[in-house]
Amino acid sequence: MISKAKTLLPLLALTLLSGTAFGQEKLKVGVMVTLSGPSAVLGQQARDGFNLAVKQLGGKLGGVETEVVVVDDELKPDVAVGKVKGLLERDGVQFVVGPIFSNVLQAIHKPVTDSNAFLISPNAGTSNFAGAQCHPNFYVTSYQNDQVHEVLGKYAQDKGFKKLFLMAPNYQAGKDSLAGVKRHFKGEVASEVYTPLGQLDFSAELAQIAAAKPDAVFAFMPGGMGVNLVRQYRQAGLASIPFLSAFTVDESTLPAQKEAAVGFFGGANWAPDMKNPQNEAFVKAYEAAYNSVPGTYAMQAYDAALLIDSAVKSAGGKVSDRNAVRAGLKKGDIKSLRGNFKMGLNGYPIQDFYLVQVVARPDGKFATSLRDKIFDNYVDVYAKDCKPAN
Repeated sequence: MISKAKTLLPLLALTLLSGTAFGQEKLKVGVMVTLSGPSAVLGQQARDGFNLAVKQLGGKLGGVETEVVVVDDELKPDVAVGKVKGLLERDGVQFVVGPIFSNVLQAIHKPVTDSNAFLISPNAGTSNFAGAQCHPNFYVTSYQNDQVHEVLGKYAQDKGFKKLFLMAPNYQAGKDSLAGVKRHFKGEVASEVYTPLGQLDFSAELAQIAAAKPDAVFAFMPGGMGVNLVRQYRQAGLASIPFLSAFTVDESTLPAQKEAAVGFFGGANWAPDMKNPQNEAFVKAYEAAYNSVPGTYAMQAYDAALLIDSAVKSAGGKVSDRNAVRAGLKKGDIKSLRGNFKMGLNGYPIQDFYLVQVVARPDGKFATSLRDKIFDNYVDVYAKDCKPAN
């Protein structure tokens, strides 16, 4: 059953963690994503993708009756810590799925993993937790933050661009983003600009771009930031400068950007037009249920549900057997919507990455479309620093 957050007595929470009085275990999953403010659409996609998977699995994960408790982290790390403790201590969840933003991940990682619950991130994947701070209770169904951005750095290098203008919000994911671009781009960085998280007016930055005259612009601006940047970029008459991005033009922002984003490039581990049976069925079901095109946030959250389903199933439905569930998570034995998927030793996926481009569909909706595969079975650069026994 899927429900909103509600208060349970501490005794009941303990009962849920150890099994019911009749010996039948129950699974509770807390979904913590951003559901308010300009970036709410990202969290909504993740919530809806996860809920769709649970519904299609008959309300059960691993064959165990499952309750999903959804909470809004409000994109505030301090608020997120209080709410995740409520999920763990009051609601008795064994899994937390989330968050969207890396600053929230940094805040909730320790409370969740220290509690012996499992944290499954359907989006945020910071470099520190991929390397020396990897944890056996933390798994990612998205990517290591740098990787999607690396796609554009590699593309820019291969295209022969000599000068890039780089922009990202000033938080951990933004820093990882630009580090990823520069890992493969060896040309000149005209400027490296960090904006406040949540900034919506880019007139100053656009003036800097016009003055710098770069060969291309790279921007990481998720949610409402990306909506405004793309609109303002077109309005400023800069569209002749190639616009490369990650999470700036995608299915979370395109309903608002519309024609302003058409032709702009992005990096991704998936796109809605990926050709495999499970993905085609997912896209059809998602669009029917929510009347919108799913993005990576939805896909990765759907895969997070599949990962939990697989792990609990491999443990024979014994949710309280943490070691058996953990072994199942490490195996990552799922038929991912993105195709190639293997769980790395650091709990981050080994997968393919693509260049995508925004297109207008015949039905009037906008989506990203696969253009070229940039990396095959790509392992993040921090995995070597992870010691699995940590």
